[in-house]
Amino acid sequence: MQIKEELLFSEVLNDLKTKKYPIAVIGLGYVGLPIALELAKHSAVIGFDINVPKIDQLKEGIDPNGESEPKAFEGIDIQFTHNGNDIADAKFYIVAVPTPVTRFNVPDLKPLQSASALLGKFLKPGDIVVYESTVYPGCTEEDCVPILEKESKLKMGKDFKVGYSPERINPGDKVHTLTNTIKIVSGCDQEALDIIAGVYNFIMNDKLHLAPSIKVAEAAKIVENTQRDLNIALMNELSMIFDRMGISTMDVLEAAETKWNFLKFYPGLVGGHCIGVDPYYLTHKSIELGYSPEIILSGRKVNDNLSRHVAKKTIQFVSQQGKNILNAKVLVMGITFKENVSDIRNSKVVEVVKELESYGVKVDVTDPCADEAELFNEYGVKLIPEISNDYNCVIVAVKHEQYAQLKEDYFLSITNPGAAFIDIKSQYRGQINELIYWCL
Repeated sequence: MQIKEELLFSEVLNDLKTKKYPIAVIGLGYVGLPIALELAKHSAVIGFDINVPKIDQLKEGIDPNGESEPKAFEGIDIQFTHNGNDIADAKFYIVAVPTPVTRFNVPDLKPLQSASALLGKFLKPGDIVVYESTVYPGCTEEDCVPILEKESKLKMGKDFKVGYSPERINPGDKVHTLTNTIKIVSGCDQEALDIIAGVYNFIMNDKLHLAPSIKVAEAAKIVENTQRDLNIALMNELSMIFDRMGISTMDVLEAAETKWNFLKFYPGLVGGHCIGVDPYYLTHKSIELGYSPEIILSGRKVNDNLSRHVAKKTIQFVSQQGKNILNAKVLVMGITFKENVSDIRNSKVVEVVKELESYGVKVDVTDPCADEAELFNEYGVKLIPEISNDYNCVIVAVKHEQYAQLKEDYFLSITNPGAAFIDIKSQYRGQINELIYWCL
């Protein structure tokens, strides 16, 4: 029996290097596409996504997310497809589909389950499956593997092997890229781990950390972002306290940072596909196991409520101008979840807009990076074609590089006398003197 298993798996690395079989990447978003493009420099790759317009763009060498340059598509061996049958001949599969939460902050595994069901239909003896989607510890083996086994009629470990390698993609970051950031890999057994590490080493040049189990690798990803979430939550709570005390949070932090072991975190809106989502995967599993986490959920509550806090401060400043809220106009500059990206997933700026609109405020939104159609389809928010000159408040919510050179004279030219200026990221601190200035 041992000989049969060795025959199934021992040639995988060589088969991929010699392009006897392709690698299939399922899900070509911010995570899957960079992996597919890098691996296609060393092996044959099939990139699969159910989004037909996206596939059409990728075939033209265009990354819809704006993260990969056109030259990244040149001179590589990759086939883009939305036809599931095209992945049938692959030997090594990487699943990189979204793992969001519902509006009740419960993990939404439907994309992951659908991808596993599709993959299971084509799974063959000797195949390797690696999940990169962020999940709670145990999800790969307890939720995904049973689907693979049911659809394929094969047995994990004996007929096919599974691993987990958490993504560490940071949209917009040109420094901490896929190939220069240590990659965690794990497998269902030692043989799987060796093969998976070997495949990722096509592109990682030994920048690998071999986790002792799949659950450890899954947990590591969750912990990375939960830690950041809690540290930012502390800064946000301090910001709300110091605001009531009438002192500047940034002044306090600059003083505190003179201590050698002070950790540099800053207040801000916490959105995106990781920090504002991943902790809920951990707390969901924790509650399922009978332990109700307190610190993690408290941090999530603070960060989720910050949009409301910003909106209320805006209303306060407008009211102090003697302006009827129903006649007030506010300009929000920047609506993506972070600077210099088009990514609007889980953008907390949208919540600021919605909260202001619930008071009856007229809110205009502008953003040089966001896709207008995507923004409207996802949130029902429109980008204005032209900025007006009669705003009662300007909120610079995202630190896009296009905003860096703007001076107070510009903001004075688009606002009414006595207008307020809310600087979420504190990028104009010390530069605004005539407008009423506030930052977190």
